Parts: sequence; C-alpha cells; structure tokens
Amino acid sequence: MDELVPDWQKRPLMRAGHHVIKKLEHSIVKADPNADQPFYECDDYPWIARLESDWETVLGELRQVMAHHDRLPNFQDISQDQISITRDHRWKTFFLYGYGYKVEHNCRICPRTTELVESVPGMLTAFFSILAPGKHIPPHRGPYKGMLRYHLGLIVPQPAEQCRIRVGDEIRCWQPGKSLLFDDTFEHEVWNETAGTRVVLFVDVLRSLPFPASVMNKLVINLIRWSPFVQNARKNLSDYNLQAEPSVQRH
Repeated sequence: MDELVPDWQKRPLMRAGHHVIKKLEHSIVKADPNADQPFYECDDYPWIARLESDWETVLGELRQVMAHHDRLPNFQDISQDQISITRDHRWKTFFLYGYGYKVEHNCRICPRTTELVESVPGMLTAFFSILAPGKHIPPHRGPYKGMLRYHLGLIVPQPAEQCRIRVGDEIRCWQPGKSLLFDDTFEHEVWNETAGTRVVLFVDVLRSLPFPASVMNKLVINLIRWSPFVQNARKNLSDYNLQAEPSVQRH
C-alpha cells in the first residue's frame, strides 16, 4: 500500500504544509456558499461560453498535436506525484501552462487555444489531457480547494456512459464542445471503457472569493507555485521539451 502514497506525504516539511492548507480550506468553505457542491453551473461563468464557441478551432490545433501522440509525455513523466494514480502510458499530456508558468514552445503550436486559456480569469494550469482506451484513473482528490477544475470536451468516444467522471457522488459524461466545471477536492475518478481515445482541454482556475479570503487564496497559490511539487514538474517539463518535443508545424 505504501507504493500508492503520494510522495509529498513522505516528506515532513510537505506534510506540515499540507496540514496548513487543510486549515485554510475551512476558511474557503466559510467564504464560498457553493463550496459544498462537486459540480458548478457553467452558465454562471461567462468565459466558458467563449471557449465553447471556438471549440472546433481548439480541436483543430489538438489534431496537430495528436499526430505525434506517441512522443507526448505521460502525466507521471511531468508530475512524479501522479505515480500514486497512474504508472502506465495511457494518460498523455500536452501542457500550455502549469501553475502560471507558460510552456512557450507548446503555446506557439496552439496559438488560438493559448489565447483562449489566457482569457480565462484566474487561469493557472492548462493542458490537453489524453486518455487511451481502457484507462481508469482511481479515486483521488486534488491538493487544494482554492481552485476549480474545468474540462472542455474535444474528442469523446462512444458509448458516452462508458467514458465518464465521478466527482463525489455525481457521475457526468463528456460531450464534444461542452464543458464540466467541478471541485477536484471531492474524491473523483475517471473511466474510459471505450475503444477510443478521450481528450479534454483541462484548465485549473482560481476560485472566486470575497475579500479578504481572495487575498489569502492568492497567497497560498503563490506558495504552492514555489513548492518542490510544482518546481520539479516545471523542470521535468522543460527537460522533456528539450529532448523530445514533437515537431508540429503551425498553420
């Protein structure tokens, strides 16, 4: 069982930081009346309609990336803490942003997608999340409640009920050009039980909070940005791009 324990739980300093974050999350719950729900209404976020209206352009840029699918990094190649939930080659990634750090080369390959995610208020992380047929991501939870997670469906294999996500007690299925917005600190898991590949645009955004909780939240996010968890992932991504970038030509 120890092999499934995230690496941060084995480091005393990071365990202490995690304990502080858990205490801060109580303040977020008090400040946000919707903090007890797993999924959020997309109509309440105007930027979502903007992404959905241009989703086919995003899909076109994704197809350029997918032409080099086998050369894309596995999630655990970038973020080694993901080893607790994935160890195979069936969850690929293509990062544009990670905790506010821009991946310049990848953004040049997907210029319109980059413009769209940069227009999202409080955008922190953005990448294509690519699940191979038969991939199951086991139950887990996100590290901090100060963010919300967004998925824009791009390539969604059928039948729909075999390609799904559970957040808390609710199960949803992706649809091409449609969105899901949820709180990833609820236990969640993912299944792709189809014969096709599933791809979503995966975006983490800063949770909207009133003052002074908003200031505290930004401070915590900045501390997380400088944590070993994020800095190691940043280095891995930089090293990977230098060694194995796909030569995708921008149109």
